[in-house]
Amino acid sequence: MTFISAAVACALLFVAGPVAAQTADPQKDRAAAAKYLEDTRQAFLKSIENVTPAQWTFKASPTSWSIAEVAEHIGISESTIFGMVTTQMLKAPAPKPGEGVPDEKVIAGLTDRSSKFQAPEMLKPVNKWATKDALVKDFNAARDKTIDWTKATTEDLRAHAAPHPALGPLDLHQWLLLIAGHSARHTAQIEEVKTAAGYPK
Repeated sequence: MTFISAAVACALLFVAGPVAAQTADPQKDRAAAAKYLEDTRQAFLKSIENVTPAQWTFKASPTSWSIAEVAEHIGISESTIFGMVTTQMLKAPAPKPGEGVPDEKVIAGLTDRSSKFQAPEMLKPVNKWATKDALVKDFNAARDKTIDWTKATTEDLRAHAAPHPALGPLDLHQWLLLIAGHSARHTAQIEEVKTAAGYPK
């Protein structure tokens, strides 16, 4: 699963709020993941809600991403990673006995923003959306799809695992947490752009 390793190397994340510890209850797992997906959606939308056109395209440096580019990366990644979960990863084998880590340790490892990663080419912004409103519309549709699937699936999400480049094997429930966390990490990046010198007022 080479693509999985490449695509999520940039997905170490900031967590907006607590996530339930790993359980043996599939219904509680689905509810916890769906809530985290919704909470991080709202945080992202709030972070860009009142951004002006000048702020939207501001770059702190020639190599830095603007808020528009960060938001586009979130939008592209949403459907890409979810597509991997529902196709490739559902075919993945079960984790081996003793393999993997508890959810809380996954979250703890992913919250470290001191490590920066280069996004793979297919997840880099390319001005896909002409306006912020168009991006938000498509992101919401994609996040709705992710949440609806998470709530409705009867798959045993703990019975399949795929490798993360930093954390090792993650089960599918943990990959759903990562989808939410990826947007949360980059929501934090948006807030960092707002503190940069020269950011338009």
